[in-house]
Amino acid sequence: MNIVLSDFGLHKRFAPLTLTRPIGDLRIGIMTNTERYSSFEGVSVFFETEAYLQEQFPNTSSEAIIVNANLIPCKKLATYIVNLSQNTSLMYGEITLAKSGSGEHIIQWSETQPLILSQRWHLYIYNDVALKNDFEWLTAGRNSVPLSETNQVIGDPTRVFLEEGAVVEASILNTKSGPIYVGKNAEIMEGSIVRGGLAMCESSALKLGAKVYGAVTLGPHCKVGGEVSNVIFQAYSNKGHDGFLGNALIGEWCNLGADTNTSNLKNNYSNVSTYSYEVEKEIETDVQFMGVCMGDHSKCGINTMFNTATVVGVSCNIYGGDFPSKFIPSFSWGGQEFVPFKFDKAIEYANNMMSRRGRQLTENEVKILRHIAKLS
Repeated sequence: MNIVLSDFGLHKRFAPLTLTRPIGDLRIGIMTNTERYSSFEGVSVFFETEAYLQEQFPNTSSEAIIVNANLIPCKKLATYIVNLSQNTSLMYGEITLAKSGSGEHIIQWSETQPLILSQRWHLYIYNDVALKNDFEWLTAGRNSVPLSETNQVIGDPTRVFLEEGAVVEASILNTKSGPIYVGKNAEIMEGSIVRGGLAMCESSALKLGAKVYGAVTLGPHCKVGGEVSNVIFQAYSNKGHDGFLGNALIGEWCNLGADTNTSNLKNNYSNVSTYSYEVEKEIETDVQFMGVCMGDHSKCGINTMFNTATVVGVSCNIYGGDFPSKFIPSFSWGGQEFVPFKFDKAIEYANNMMSRRGRQLTENEVKILRHIAKLS
């Protein structure tokens, strides 16, 4: 069975995170949609996305179920989709969830309200829902690795689940507001205070004395310290030191310098405005809390301060002792004043960081970054 995750024309709404990937490969909760559907035996996942991304994220399937990538399914709904009858459309009201063949036969999904994203900030707003659904998906019928007696659990201890190789010592774990999932070889270091939900993917780490307010997701190989609240790290990104990060979205291969702080609420408590790649200008939103959104391979120096609802593009290098602008285009270098980040140097710096994890940019990834640099 082949699944094609389609952006459904909303790709730019989730930029800068989707400048380097399709919507279907974004992480929310514990998994990406790629991982959710790939978990079914015999299912291969493809993508319908922007042309410059298709070589890295191909769509080579002629016969497949077309799935709305903005839908974040629970296991029951995902199971229904991968077994969708031929020539059938699965709808929720007027929204197409999935389509097989001609899609002439219409079926309405009515069992549970599906989680459908339509703006990039919905990733952190609905991370709590997705995290709880994924926790049930991944842990049902399984036993957790035993939790060390050095920890204190507040709430239901069965809502703490440790995969093989996970280490948690001398920490306070509160499950009353959500589950705590610690993935394979992940670690919560001593003195951490965690209020769920929390998702820690493979080989991620909470540093000593970290303070976590749910719902927080650490993608694979992310290292996080200080104070975090309602944040999603995609993968391979670090916030290793003190500083506050709230209601934020961080891409892959990012690094936040020591004592980086982000505002997530305006002083007048009004709804925020933020840059939109879709209309190429700042837009008003219907949300009050919004921190920084940072694209892949971007980094900031020590003591960086981000204004509420700041948007940072791909491959930016930010430093300085004052607030940078609320929108920083991709391949920018500076603080108060920005100059273009030379492409060859950006690739060199990215590979320097990736080499610490035994990785290097592939030819396709370099092509994607070159395309983004030209647009910037």
